[in-house]
Amino acid sequence: MEIGQRIMELRESAGWTTNRLANLCGLSQSFLRSVELGEKGISVENLQLICDTLHISLRDFFDVPSEQDTEQDRLLREITKLTNEQKLALISFLESLAK
Repeated sequence: MEIGQRIMELRESAGWTTNRLANLCGLSQSFLRSVELGEKGISVENLQLICDTLHISLRDFFDVPSEQDTEQDRLLREITKLTNEQKLALISFLESLAK
């Protein structure tokens, strides 16, 4: 897996432009674009900034979904992207379904 390609995939799935992600994580747009295109490498520290901004862990960054993922795997991956407030709302919703 190419790191730059993975960053681009996650950024696009969040619906963000390169500029927005760069601004939110404090990196320059030109640097981030160069990383996405595979022209530059990235430090672990900067990759962690990007992951924090995207609300995913480094582990999730490198855990590329496979075709054999279960529905539970997909749900867990999506839940990790939620804010704490969204997680609480989801719990309330799920509890209401179980009643």
